[in-house]
Amino acid sequence: MVDFRPRIVIIEPVEEIRNGYSLILSSSNQYNVVRTCSSANEAISNIRKDYPDIIITDIDEEYGIEAITKIRRTDRKVHILVNSSTDKNEIIFAALTAGAAGFIIKGRHTELFSAVDEILNNGAPMSPKVAKIVVSSFKLNPNSPLSGRETEILQLLAMGKTYKIAAKELS
Repeated sequence: MVDFRPRIVIIEPVEEIRNGYSLILSSSNQYNVVRTCSSANEAISNIRKDYPDIIITDIDEEYGIEAITKIRRTDRKVHILVNSSTDKNEIIFAALTAGAAGFIIKGRHTELFSAVDEILNNGAPMSPKVAKIVVSSFKLNPNSPLSGRETEILQLLAMGKTYKIAAKELS
């Protein structure tokens, strides 16, 4: 039988967390977790076997950005969701610039589900804290490429509002 569920690879150095994410995502029956890895190198070496739609990865300061770049070079179609405990501006921007489709701060499992769904709908999920950092940087930059409307949306997300609530408030 062919499985049409989105294929997910999880990269997480901490085994208990990695197994927990796999269990949570698999138990929903919406996703097919095809591999869990302790390192990006392991995921990259198997990417042509696994054909993931999404790679959920933790990011470390030393190799994380390089890993995103290597993944994007290996498979341009795969969506990368960073799920990390870091909230350092330079790491967030470097990850997004390297090709991450979204960046969420580790925490609630419901946010992980929402972020995966958002990516599958061609969105760019961000935790409220990450959205606030992004909005703040655009406020400081008068040459921001964002339109006024895009900035408004990011501001609502930075306040912790969901995409649905933001859409309602702006319509």
